Formats: sequence, structure tokens, C-alpha cells
Amino acid sequence: MATPTIHRLDAATVAQIAAGEVITRPARVVAELLDNALDAGAERIEVTVEGDGTDRIRVADDGCGLSRADAERAIERHATSKLPAETAGDLTEVSTLGFRGEALAAIADCARLELVTNDGDAVGTKLVVDGEVTVTNAGRAQGTTVTVTELFADRPARRESLAGQAAEFGRISELVARYALARPGVRFSLAHNGTETFSASGSSFQDALLGVYDAKTASRSTTIHHETTIHRETGEGDISVRGICCYPSVTRSTREHVRCSIGGRPITDSGLRRAIINGYDSLVAGNRYPIAAIDVEPPAGTVDPNVHPAKKEVGLTVREGIEAAVERAVSEALTTADARRTAEAATDLETELAAVDRSDPFGEVRVIGPFRDLYLLCEDGDELLVVDQHAAHERVNYERLRSTVGDEGVPTAPLEPPETVSVGPAAAAAAESHAELLADLGFEVAPFGGGTLRVSGLPAPLGRVADTELLVETLDRLAADQRPDDRQDALLADLACHPSLKAGDRLTTSEAEQLLDRLGECEQPFACPHGRPTVCSLDESTLAAGFERGSTRFR
Repeated sequence: MATPTIHRLDAATVAQIAAGEVITRPARVVAELLDNALDAGAERIEVTVEGDGTDRIRVADDGCGLSRADAERAIERHATSKLPAETAGDLTEVSTLGFRGEALAAIADCARLELVTNDGDAVGTKLVVDGEVTVTNAGRAQGTTVTVTELFADRPARRESLAGQAAEFGRISELVARYALARPGVRFSLAHNGTETFSASGSSFQDALLGVYDAKTASRSTTIHHETTIHRETGEGDISVRGICCYPSVTRSTREHVRCSIGGRPITDSGLRRAIINGYDSLVAGNRYPIAAIDVEPPAGTVDPNVHPAKKEVGLTVREGIEAAVERAVSEALTTADARRTAEAATDLETELAAVDRSDPFGEVRVIGPFRDLYLLCEDGDELLVVDQHAAHERVNYERLRSTVGDEGVPTAPLEPPETVSVGPAAAAAAESHAELLADLGFEVAPFGGGTLRVSGLPAPLGRVADTELLVETLDRLAADQRPDDRQDALLADLACHPSLKAGDRLTTSEAEQLLDRLGECEQPFACPHGRPTVCSLDESTLAAGFERGSTRFR
């Protein structure tokens, strides 16, 4: 790759720019430096973080590097190699990950910055910005290393607004994971406080997925390579959709595992994320989400990168066509994927709940029988009741769990021998920062190096021991959830879902009656802990009207 020449933008172009390098937290520093490394054609990028990132961030790459003149110019405001000088007035011509210089000026404004670079010459350049700029010779192979220290040292309010070390590093970990999945041909590594926590070999989408998750997840996936043509006002344009999606049997409780990128740039786009989920159609339950990473290469000139101050979002001028292409690409890739979904039925319907001071709303209900092994049809006077057996059992289990969570927390069953579980970087950070809450929920977890956790105990509140998959889902929710007030209730709802009856679990009449007995003992029997109704009713007059009878069954 030829070394790009850095030039200053004219005033008219600067005035148009909305996106820029606004450094708000350590993860933003990492994002800007990763953008620069990728734009320099790097095939290997090493990220090193100390503490929460304010102490030290180091990003080293093997890209094209900078000449001394370009290195000195790169720390100036509005100097860039990413927007061609001859088209500087047209921001839609940007084909790189950023366009306000090398982002170094913004970083140097709030930290001490050291840059060591070489564009292939015999002698490299070392540039230090610490109040003033110092330039010296340096020995380095081709590429660039940027070291940022003392971030926000002169901005105490900004530093105090940061979350804890685990949370800030969790943001960096998720960021690196998103880049690795968007650029599977690049070798990434991430180290924290001297320990490598993440690595991707840079060989394929499967290897990137293996680095972010584990071997089991990576083995249950299929790649996407889809080319099509979409219509636009100026004529037809070619679009490429590539990526990887896990089988529908591999799901998570939050949509944070559905990642998308445009031209190798990780972005947040609800429309593209929805298109990916829609591609799974009905293969994934409504309260579950797939694991997928999709990169879209849209027609030239259809992307506006200048719509978000942090470049997390882009504008798409042919959004409808792009989303349709993404949905179709995912759907076609899954035609040969494993669509089987397995679940185990819990059988503990005998144990009573604590008495509630009111009459049983189902005391006079008579079970007629099951419908499609998901609903129970029941007679209650002049009404036909339809009970969702999963939602009903989930409500029962949730209230059981809630009653057990007190000073002692959820009962824990020890694992002999302990198991190891591989999780993504953000989940590993969540395990560290929420250790006390996990213990209250019955998990005994400890770091075991890198993205591996040692699990010595699992929740066992309902007569059966949970499995390690529930720990993964719980960590995913903790990593994504920003609502500290109701976090425990949300996790208890997830715990309740795990052992509850599933579609296809056939109940005998006796078991159905026991389920109604337990549901009647609940404080809130008419909704599951996620808010879905447990019971729907159809009165006799509705049936009579449908059959054009009178208002009673005897006319």
C-alpha cells in the first residue's frame, strides 16, 4: 500500500464536518487509533491497556507508516490523508474509516502522546506531544506505534465521570471484538495489565468468532458471501454482504451480539440490525437474539459518514435496498444451517409457593387438555381459558426465585470438578465488575486467564442445577444492561426462564392441574416476569356470536 500524503483541509471542508475525534473515554482513543491503523493497511494490530485506559494505551501496527513530514503534519487540526485533496469538498468521497486527520491532534489535546513510525526508510521518527512537540530519530520496522498516557490528567471532572476499571476495559474489549469481526483478515490482539485477553488470527470469520466467543460457538456457524444489485436514483448499483451468523440454536438474551459494519467500519444501525434478525425469520424465539456479524459494501456514493460526532452511525441513501439485501443474505445462508432448538422440561410442579392472602383465581377451573403442546385449554364457568404453559411456569419459577433471594442469595450447587467457560471480553469484564451480584444469584465464578472463567458453583433454586450456558447469558445481560436499579429482577427473570416448560413439552392432566395450582399461588399470576400474559380468556357469548347462535348455549 502506498504511503498516503497528509494535507491540510481547506476552511470550506472543515466547516462541513460533523463527525470528529471527540475523546470522551479511553475506548474512543482506541477506536481512533484502530481506524488509523486499518487505513494504513495494517495486517496486524496489537492493543495494550493498563488500568482503565487513562494510565496507558498502546496501539502498534504493521501498516505503511508515516514519513517525518507527514508525522509532524498529522498532529495538526484538520490535516488528513483520508480525503483526496482534489475532492476535499465532497465528504461522500470518503472511503476510509475517518477523515479528520489521524485523530492525533484530538488525543494529544487531552493526554501525553508518543508516536513512533517508519514508512520504510532506514531511520524512523519519534514524535512526542507533551505540552510541546519533540521530534527525534527512532529505530522501528515499517508501521506505527502510538502510546497514550496521562489521559484526562488535566481534566479531573472527565476522569471522575468514567466507570470503574472493569467497565472501561469492557468497553475497549467489545470495541476490539467488533473490529475483529468486521475485519477478519486482520490479526488483532488485546492485553490488559500484562495479560493477553483476546486474540484473532486474521485468517477467517470463523477464527474471529472463535476469538470473541469459543470453539463451540464458532463451530455452529455459517459464513455469508452474497452479491446482488440494487436500484438507486442514478441507476443500478452493486452491493456485497459478507459475514458470519450462528445457527438458530445458538442464541443470546440481548441483541448486542448482532453486529454490523459498513465497508469494514463497525457502526450502530438499528435498521441493519433489524434486517439481520429478520433474516432468521421465526427460527429464533421472540425474546432471544442470534449471534451474527455482517459487513456491507454498498454502492459507491451511497454512504454519508458525516452524520455522527463519533462516527458510530452513517447515513444510507438507499437504505431500503441495503436492508432487503442483508435480510435475504442471512436467510439464504441459514437454509442449510442447523435449525434445531433443544430444551429440557422442568418437572417440579408439586412444590407449593408461599400462600397469598386472596382466593385462588383458578380454583374452579377445569383442564380440558393441551393444544399444540404449548397451550392449556381450560373451562372456567362461561369462559374458555387458554394458558401459555411456558409463561405460567416462568411466573411460578420467578416468584420462587425472588422469595429465595434474601441475605443468603440463591442456593448454589457445587461443581465437582469445576468447569471452565470461555466468554467474550465484555462478558469477562462483567464477571469481574459484578462478582457480588453473581454470587447472590448462585454463581461461583473466578477469572482463569484471558477470556476463560473457572466455574465452581451454579444456581440450584428450583430442584435442578442450571448449566454453564445460563452463566454466559447472565454475563451478556450484565455487559449490555445499563439499568442498575432493576438489574437483579431482570436476571432473576432470566434464571426463571431457563428451567421452565418449553413448547413441545406435553403435560398430563395431573401436571396441568398442578401448574394451575402453582400459578394461582403467585402474587401476580396473570403475566410472566417479562410482561407477557399467562392467560387469555374467551367468553361463551363470543363463541355463540361466531356460530350465529343466541347468547346462551341452549338456544
